[in-house]
Amino acid sequence: MQRPGSRGLAALLLTLWLPALARAALAADLPAPLPEEEAQVLSLPAPDGERLYVTDVAFPHMVDGRVHVLDGHTGHYLGVIDSGYSALGVPSADGLHYYLATTYYDRLTHGNRTDVVEIHDARTLALEAEVVIPSKHAQAIPYRGMIAATADGNFLLVQNGTPASSVSVVDLRSRKFVGEIQTPGCWSVQPWPQAPRFSTLCGDGTLLTVTLDDTGQAASRTRSARFFDPDKDPLFIHPESNGSRRYFVSYLGDVYGIDLSGELPSFETAWPLLSASERKQGWRPGGFELTAVHHDSGTLFVAMHDRGHDGSHKDPAKEVWALDLATHHRSARIPARGTVSLAASQGAQARLYLLDIEKATITVHAIGKGFKSVGSFAGVGDTAMFMELR
Repeated sequence: MQRPGSRGLAALLLTLWLPALARAALAADLPAPLPEEEAQVLSLPAPDGERLYVTDVAFPHMVDGRVHVLDGHTGHYLGVIDSGYSALGVPSADGLHYYLATTYYDRLTHGNRTDVVEIHDARTLALEAEVVIPSKHAQAIPYRGMIAATADGNFLLVQNGTPASSVSVVDLRSRKFVGEIQTPGCWSVQPWPQAPRFSTLCGDGTLLTVTLDDTGQAASRTRSARFFDPDKDPLFIHPESNGSRRYFVSYLGDVYGIDLSGELPSFETAWPLLSASERKQGWRPGGFELTAVHHDSGTLFVAMHDRGHDGSHKDPAKEVWALDLATHHRSARIPARGTVSLAASQGAQARLYLLDIEKATITVHAIGKGFKSVGSFAGVGDTAMFMELR
């Protein structure tokens, strides 16, 4: 082999040294490296009554639903809870947990079905516990009454439909499934303020009330007299609570009050939302989560649409009507085109939230004189349908 000449050797050395010199010069101009980041899970602030849990059924990918968590003051996105297929969800009364009853298939869209109740920490949204329940939970959109905790917080009640109707009971203290209560011909779970007891609406126009013992089994059952006519004017199963009273709205626009303060339910005389002329115009209630209540003012909000007909009971609203529960007088008609669900926060600075499923938008109104619009949040999920506040 020939040895390189002096010029060749110089060129070789220059080729080897230049990258090192360039790197050294570049390093001299760079700041000190940043410290390594450490992954962590932040905790949310305590719920202040304006935290929104928005159920997204996610029609484009229903096996992979979502619960979006928003700050109702600002609309800021706080986090998300994966909710599986056809989940029913509800926050705990103290705001510390979020409960889901949902379904998973071992081949995603098919295969063996497993139904579970999931208990999520509301501070981190992390899954804290899972309880396997019978594979019967109602695979329905999560109307209020599909899942509820008893007033003492001891038991979680989950509506089943196979299509036979029953209620699964989970002991939240031991976090175990403890039994199934048959409720043939009746649908939805309405907890009483006296624990542990719930009522359910029945297809013959009556109310079935079940009292639980300390183990979550049915200790007694009572059946009321008929208080509405399901053939002429059915009730929406989405109720509103104001103290010991529950309010149900009928398809044709009457309000049915039930007092649950005694040992047996007491039924108030139904009263109309509509005047005779408004009925002729076809005004009717409609939507999914079609009512909300502001407790301090005793105001019932109802999503209403005109030109209603048999089968329009899920149509989006044209207006939201505000009605005084004491006088039954209407105090406001709030423009609300496209609204399918309502939620009302409480207190002096309360807000009314209106959800438009098609536009994926939540519009916010101040509750009070004029019900002024104070903002909106856009881009909420794929097909967001329901809201709960804590």
